[in-house]
Amino acid sequence: MQRLVNRVAIVTGASGGLGRATVRRFVQEGARVCLADRVPSGELLESLRAEGANVIEVVTDVTVADSVRAMVDATLAAFGTIDVLINIAGVSSHGASDDVDEAEWERVIRGNLTSVFLCCKAVLPTMRARGYGRIVNMSSILGKNGGNPRPWIDPAEQKRAGDLAYGASKAGVNALTYFLAKENAAHGITVNAVAPGPIATHMTRNFPQALKDLIPVGRMGTADEVADAVAFLAGDMASFINGEVLDVNGGAWVD
Repeated sequence: MQRLVNRVAIVTGASGGLGRATVRRFVQEGARVCLADRVPSGELLESLRAEGANVIEVVTDVTVADSVRAMVDATLAAFGTIDVLINIAGVSSHGASDDVDEAEWERVIRGNLTSVFLCCKAVLPTMRARGYGRIVNMSSILGKNGGNPRPWIDPAEQKRAGDLAYGASKAGVNALTYFLAKENAAHGITVNAVAPGPIATHMTRNFPQALKDLIPVGRMGTADEVADAVAFLAGDMASFINGEVLDVNGGAWVD
């Protein structure tokens, strides 16, 4: 079953692990896709086109409004419309409150939260005019759980696995999702988020074994499992889901 036939989607962060998996899932589901990232996707774009996918690529800095506007304009020029926006682009950050300085805080908030605001703001006029849209933002378990470290058990975990700025930025993504979901529901637009737990990508290659052991299903997740959740929320089967932050974490955090 192809759930996104003839839909036009923008996927930011398309060159990263989650982005690549999402782009491939959307193509498999029948979507036409704009791959957006600060760096070209290289072989991904080439392989998709060789397989007959209808895709374009736009090098985009999602922290800069003019660059985001150019991404939207290029997508409209190529496909005529925008049905779906998937905000995956972001930056990683590690450090507890003692370790994060103001410059790092500003970098992470701009890379993970301001960027989502700019991309949503840029596509919403087109979606409102059509009376249809799906936006899925990439959050994180760290936006909900206050961080993975347990310094009351092992103080060293705070240094090894603290993510204060990252978690705060993703909590902001959750709040932005809630507000945009209510603002735009009457226009036929849903706005949701996916909050992955520990996912096996290059960003988690140093994830402590002690924290892996706390995942109830006994393993880290995969990028494909996150992409499946994103595709579900982007499709019409999820048309009555709005303002949801969907956990994909193997039971590591339940709410």
